[in-house]
Amino acid sequence: MKITEVRVRPVRREGKLKAVVSITIDDVFVIHNLKIIDGKKGLFLAMPSRKMSNGKFQDMAHPIFTETREEIQATVLEKYNRMLEEGLPDDDGLEE
Repeated sequence: MKITEVRVRPVRREGKLKAVVSITIDDVFVIHNLKIIDGKKGLFLAMPSRKMSNGKFQDMAHPIFTETREEIQATVLEKYNRMLEEGLPDDDGLEE
């Protein structure tokens, strides 16, 4: 598996959510609505999820193996950090 594209959309509001991300795998499969969250131990990547009737969140899509999750997270956070170093775009492209 190769992540062939990462699209990061920083959010402009204050809070733990820092960006919404889409990734493309092997130029043929896209996953939308991954989220970069600023947690207690630093930034991490949350998989797309939905709120269940019991109030808990369940991932809609997720890697089966820890190594795959770590690879995806490292790739996305590297892109996000590069974007921060280069400066966030003006209002264009920012999530509300």
